[in-house]
Amino acid sequence: MKRASLSVLCPRLRPRGLSIVVASLLAASMLAGCGGKSYQDAKPGQDFVYLLDRKSVWTEDKITALPPLPGPSAQLLPFDVSSVTSNTYAVDAKSVSVGSDGVVRFTVVIVTPSGARNVYYEGIRCDTYEWRRYASVDDTGHDWDQTVANNWRRIETSQLNAYHGALYSDYMCASKSPTGSAPSIVQNMRYKRTSMSKMY
Repeated sequence: MKRASLSVLCPRLRPRGLSIVVASLLAASMLAGCGGKSYQDAKPGQDFVYLLDRKSVWTEDKITALPPLPGPSAQLLPFDVSSVTSNTYAVDAKSVSVGSDGVVRFTVVIVTPSGARNVYYEGIRCDTYEWRRYASVDDTGHDWDQTVANNWRRIETSQLNAYHGALYSDYMCASKSPTGSAPSIVQNMRYKRTSMSKMY
């Protein structure tokens, strides 16, 4: 049995009308083949990222100059690290800064029982619980040595002399952000207002 042509089934269609119908069918077929995912297939949240949900790339502030080394008249702010360590720890008040990158930077002075004095310029990154060293006092005791600088490292609280953890939790960071401005941090350290003591 011969298949009836479209013109026979639809006698009203003229040759020009028939060509329009065929072209429309071909166009619809091509769009169906190239369409890929349809709106019906997409699930909410799969192909759309809200602007507020985009994670910005963190950039560390460029350190263009180091603070002066703490001298004999420096305002050193002692802080507690552990009851089992015999070292003493203090932060130079004038060295404390809070960068636009959320890093609290400071000079720490560590004195051993034998009298050895170690001075470091370091930073604590509150949002990632990390620290890094920018410089230490050189052999002459009168200048900074930046060859000892390291990359960001995880703060270790289990070590005997883990003073970074003490500074992080007691004075410098809360809720993954600096506790305040540099003057505020200095004041809290001066009067021993730790994060724990301010809760009571």
